[in-house]
Amino acid sequence: MTVMEQRGAYHPTPPPAWQPRTDPAPLLPDERPYRVLGTDSAADVDPALLRRLHAELVRGRRYNTQATALTKQGRLAVYPSSTGQEACEVAAALVLEERDWLFPSYRDTLAAVARGLDPVQALTLLRGDWHTGYDPHEHRVAPLCTPLATQLPHAVGLAHAARLKGDDVVALALVGDGGTSEGDFHEALNFAAVWQAPVVFLVQNNGFAISVPLEKQTAAPSLAHKAVGYGMPGRLVDGNDAAAVHQVLAEAVARARAGGGPTLVEAVTYRIDAHTNADDATRYRGDAEVETWRAHDPITLLERELTERDLIDEAGIQAARDAAETMAADLRERMNQDPVLDPMDLFAHVYADPTPQLREQEALLRAELAAEEEGAH
Repeated sequence: MTVMEQRGAYHPTPPPAWQPRTDPAPLLPDERPYRVLGTDSAADVDPALLRRLHAELVRGRRYNTQATALTKQGRLAVYPSSTGQEACEVAAALVLEERDWLFPSYRDTLAAVARGLDPVQALTLLRGDWHTGYDPHEHRVAPLCTPLATQLPHAVGLAHAARLKGDDVVALALVGDGGTSEGDFHEALNFAAVWQAPVVFLVQNNGFAISVPLEKQTAAPSLAHKAVGYGMPGRLVDGNDAAAVHQVLAEAVARARAGGGPTLVEAVTYRIDAHTNADDATRYRGDAEVETWRAHDPITLLERELTERDLIDEAGIQAARDAAETMAADLRERMNQDPVLDPMDLFAHVYADPTPQLREQEALLRAELAAEEEGAH
């Protein structure tokens, strides 16, 4: 008997029966990555959508190969290829309405292009010319985000603000598997769930965060399972199945728009190319692993479905390839033109009302440029 019990001050009472505030069962993700292509569900997909997905995948693959070539020619400082992940990128762009917002990471230039952004503008940041290269508000595409996962709280903030204003807007934020280890990822999911913000998180699990494999990132059964801890649904989908990714994201976007709150979607895919052109992927993975994933290529999967159902013929496939080549030729030509840069642009888009220090710096640079020009004459 304790001292307090001896003194008669201890009167234990049973705690009230504890119940979880939310039933976790509906939040649990699929046991296996959800698939559509090659299953009976494929018959329910609009053929026009399948053909559009195919055309965008083919264009996206050519965009990736052309951008990678531009790095070798010195026209891009760096390029993080999304080859092998095109189904995720394209589906993310196509499920959004014009009023919605896309929040990409540095690897998601293809998603921005599929949403309608000029390919040259999408690459401007990676060229080193501008901080962004396009007007985010005009295109409803946030700036490409290089720091891991910092775009996710921004997406939640925009979605929450839109909901408070009564705007019918959904934000879709893209992140890689490595980004799920960042604090911003967890903070964003927590705020999104508490506020029931209309936002969808798409994790492109491509197997590696640069050289770190997934098993060294997390001990969770899947990344989609992380959703349950925050009180939102988790979905697990085959990230190389364009029809499946589109369907899962479309359902999540519709749910968010209807006031159902956020969803975390994990798309299981693979990064065929190295992390960037500066990375040597052979140091941490073997060719056999890469070739296994090449056999599960998103374009091959979709073309097989289309041809088996007589929804496309060789002429249609060639037309998609020709359109992609036209895009690549235009991109190549315009990227080979040296940009005309104005040093005064450094001060043009910093503050709506420039600070006294910024005005002083601007005046100093203007004077230096004028002196150089006078000296040249």
